[in-house]
Amino acid sequence: MTDEATDEATIIPVTGTTTENTYDVVVGQGLLGRLPAILGERVRRVLVIHPRALRATGDTVRDELADAGFTAVTAEIPDAEEGKHIQVAAFCWQVLGQNDFTRSDAVVTVGGGAVTDLGGFVAATWLRGVRVVHLPTSLLGMVDAAVGGKTGINTAEGKNLVGAFHPPAAVLADLDALGTLPKNELVTGLAEVVKCGFIADPAILDLIEQDTAAATDASSSVLRDLVERAVRVKADVVSEDLRESGRREYLNYGHTLAHAIELAERYSWRHGAAVSVGLVFAAELSRMVGRLSDGEADRHRNILESLGLPVTYRRDRWAALLDGMRRDKKSRGDLLRFVVLDGIGRPGMLEVPDTSLLFAAYQEIAS
Repeated sequence: MTDEATDEATIIPVTGTTTENTYDVVVGQGLLGRLPAILGERVRRVLVIHPRALRATGDTVRDELADAGFTAVTAEIPDAEEGKHIQVAAFCWQVLGQNDFTRSDAVVTVGGGAVTDLGGFVAATWLRGVRVVHLPTSLLGMVDAAVGGKTGINTAEGKNLVGAFHPPAAVLADLDALGTLPKNELVTGLAEVVKCGFIADPAILDLIEQDTAAATDASSSVLRDLVERAVRVKADVVSEDLRESGRREYLNYGHTLAHAIELAERYSWRHGAAVSVGLVFAAELSRMVGRLSDGEADRHRNILESLGLPVTYRRDRWAALLDGMRRDKKSRGDLLRFVVLDGIGRPGMLEVPDTSLLFAAYQEIAS
């Protein structure tokens, strides 16, 4: 399957081993009208999950679905990471039960990555799995969280430690939503785009370096190109490896330290900001073991700094970060494992039996 452009929308397929794992990511503008057809005639009831900050948008989606003949209800959840808790999932299950949702009904998520993760988890667990369609409204949600079928909630012990693989029926990445984002939130979402450039598509890095202003302009054709390129990277990887048993681990480049930072900060940091620091740390680790050149490692810091993203973290938090990294999903027993680079676009894995190496790499980003 190849990308298709229809009505100025770009359709990027995610293929799987079954039809249930195959779906389209649609990138374009004014995409809400496509939702009824995607849900299909079998669906009667739809739960629209949205954060408090997007109440008006959630109501608009509900009303559009009602006009199309669906019985649509909303579930408003807390903003950002505060929404990714078991108590919030239980509230959504309650709404589904009270409204007699069956296995042929559906969930629609409206919001950023946290809403996608929580809503996808609710859909995966209600009656052991109902259809879900994601309408990501943030850059991070469009290029990362909404694509791939990973769902999850946070616990006191760490981020996304409870979850399930549950591919959506479709993803509608409506670029109009990016124009409503605060500039800082748009920029932090670019960290995941940069990650895709380093692990698979160096053209992403070239585009940002050539015109940083356009890369951070929600209305620019450059940003749309970056979104589509990042989605293609993820679609290509998850089409081959849905359950993170092999190549999909590479999408976690920079995330081991990033998740530890988020935990240490009690999720007050934006995910993209933590990923930015994590990318520089992973690059330094790659350089220290002789797998990445000085210039390639420095390119991480230069690109991220040019976007206004953080590239350092507190020197006095090492012990807490190491504890957080030990809980990472890639760890095997007491052995810490990291995604590293053997060059731009050439990711690999590194097993680290000696934490002194990690400490040395951390000193390069500590402030």
